[in-house]
Amino acid sequence: MKARLLAAARGDAPFDLLLAGATLVDVATGELRPADVGIVGDRIASVHARGARRDAAEVLELPGRFLAPGFIDSHMHVESSLVPPAEYAAAVLPAGTTTILWDPHELANVCGIAGVEWAREASRGLPLRVLLMAPSCVPSAPGLEVAGAQFDAPEIAELLAWPEMTGLAEVMDMASVIAGEPRMAAILDAAAASGKRINGHARGLSGSALQAFCAAGITSDHEIVSGEDLLEKLRAGLTVELRGSHDSVLPGAMAALSTLPALPPTLVICTDDVLPDELLAKGGMRDTLARLVARGMPPVAAIRCATLHAALRLGRSDIGILAPGRIADVAVLSDLPGMAVEGCIASGRVVAWNGAMRVPLPRGTDGLRGTMKLAPLPPEAFLPRVKGVPEGEALLPVVLGTRFTSLGSARVVVRSGVASLPAGLSLLAVIHRHGRADPTPAIGLVEGWGEIRGAIATSLAHDSHNLLVFGRDPADMAAAANAVIGADGGMAVARGGTVTALLPLPIAGLLSDAPLADTAAALARVRAAAGEVMDWLPPHRVFRGLTGASLACNPGPRVTDRGIADGATRVLLDPAAPLAAE
Repeated sequence: MKARLLAAARGDAPFDLLLAGATLVDVATGELRPADVGIVGDRIASVHARGARRDAAEVLELPGRFLAPGFIDSHMHVESSLVPPAEYAAAVLPAGTTTILWDPHELANVCGIAGVEWAREASRGLPLRVLLMAPSCVPSAPGLEVAGAQFDAPEIAELLAWPEMTGLAEVMDMASVIAGEPRMAAILDAAAASGKRINGHARGLSGSALQAFCAAGITSDHEIVSGEDLLEKLRAGLTVELRGSHDSVLPGAMAALSTLPALPPTLVICTDDVLPDELLAKGGMRDTLARLVARGMPPVAAIRCATLHAALRLGRSDIGILAPGRIADVAVLSDLPGMAVEGCIASGRVVAWNGAMRVPLPRGTDGLRGTMKLAPLPPEAFLPRVKGVPEGEALLPVVLGTRFTSLGSARVVVRSGVASLPAGLSLLAVIHRHGRADPTPAIGLVEGWGEIRGAIATSLAHDSHNLLVFGRDPADMAAAANAVIGADGGMAVARGGTVTALLPLPIAGLLSDAPLADTAAALARVRAAAGEVMDWLPPHRVFRGLTGASLACNPGPRVTDRGIADGATRVLLDPAAPLAAE
């Protein structure tokens, strides 16, 4: 192949495929220049003057089009799209994404090493390049939650020895990193010994805490919350993975970037989490890039962040640029500012055109079933009981807020040991579902979600993926929870004691085994039904926020299967135990 590649580059042999008449997006120089691209096998043989050569087995005439390197999604979780890798590939390849860095920590938190093995095997043979990351935080906050497995240094060393593993995935247990806690220090040492990169999750870190986090050897972050946060992370030497899943952050991020003399090479782009209906309609990375351009980022700069910068971060000189000798991953765009992708070439093959796949994809979805290790729950299981107070009043802890939380309190009336729910508050019950701990629901009072007029249950609940149930009425909460249990995982909405929408997710309680379009339609029905029982208040009180309500590694109190946990202070409260009087 190398001899044939060189012969074609010299002009002594024809190309297999010639892309002719287009404008090249040169991410090395920032130019838009007329050029043709000749491909042999999976490699680019030549990038030369438009019309200089016509010798090729196949010529694609592309006047008015732009040729960009295939997009690289620098941090994401396939599980967030609720479909297996093949279904995900069928959605993003037509939208120009040719490489993803997948952190399968959702599967790992449910199924351990077996979950990561499933991710590896399910990615084989796809035209989408799937680069795996070793999940670092299983669970994300040990002692504050119980997941389906636990990874310590030996498991991390085992995973990083796999050739498919490109590094340690986002390190989320920030408090343990900063404190130098022995378990996390051993995990970081194992990653350092592997010689592979260590990715971070530095939500809310600033000042000395951020400096300590970086000093531990962590070199990236995607948890940007503001423009100033973005600049501080860049100044700390982190590669910032600017993500599309938190659109409200992008205007501030763009304003901050505009103050810099140049766009840093340590800025890359990622999607992080994309729900299936959004993925189907918008295409993932393509949509993120279009939104960045709409907010003022020059199109070539946006593409450079999503290609060349990402490849530099990976240490990969063979992708991220259209140049001789590089892998022929090409996004063909009909509109550059709008990031309208017409076609996609992956490793030299035309794999998608006009929104449709041109090549078959393997679709095996066996394995990882039976992970909802719970019996049906009666309504009585969702009563907010108060310890030590059979009658009278009690002061109970309350989680205030949704994405950004704080600890408050509420005085409640207690009858027969059960609290009467005050106006403005709702219940969040978290039930351990993995068979490794007591499954008695931990029921916390929450404020900020509004007064829920029914119940919403989900087994997709970052990152330990225990069963979350939001509601006020125990009958509704039981109906939604039991629908999810009966479906072997998923999301359900109930109102008036009746289930009004259900999305089954039988693969690890996280993924559907249906086609993406069917999964997207089912999720849309669940989202619509959820809107009937809950009032949304963007940007934080949104449907997407439900699945992150128990993310225990983040600062601030969260309800987990163990109680009310704070990832910053490591304090764990019993939500049923009255607080001391003020």
